[in-house]
Amino acid sequence: MKVHVTDLEGKTKEIEGTIGWTLMEVIRDGGVAIKAECGGACACATCHVYVSDEWMEQTGERTEEEEDMIDLALDVQDGSRLACQIELTEALDGLKVSLARDAVL
Repeated sequence: MKVHVTDLEGKTKEIEGTIGWTLMEVIRDGGVAIKAECGGACACATCHVYVSDEWMEQTGERTEEEEDMIDLALDVQDGSRLACQIELTEALDGLKVSLARDAVL
C-alpha cells in the first residue's frame, strides 16, 4: 500500500505502508522526519498531520483521547489528526496527508 506525505516545503514523498501499522510508524520508518516524541502513546501532538479532505471519512473520527491531545497542537484544522492514531488498512491505500509544523523536526 502507498501513503503520500507532504512536508512543510510542499514536497510529497510516496511511502510504502504496512497494513496494521500506524501512520506515524510508516512516516517515521519511511524516511520522513517526524518528531513523534511519545512514540505513539497519544501523549503529545508531535505527530500532528492534516488528512486530505478526500480521505477524512476513511480515517475515521478522533477519539476523545486524541481530541484532548489535538487541543494542544498548533494550527488545528478540520483534517487535523495524530498520525499515531490512524491504523493503516487496505481502505487507506493512497492516503494523502501533510505534516503540521509541530510535527517537524
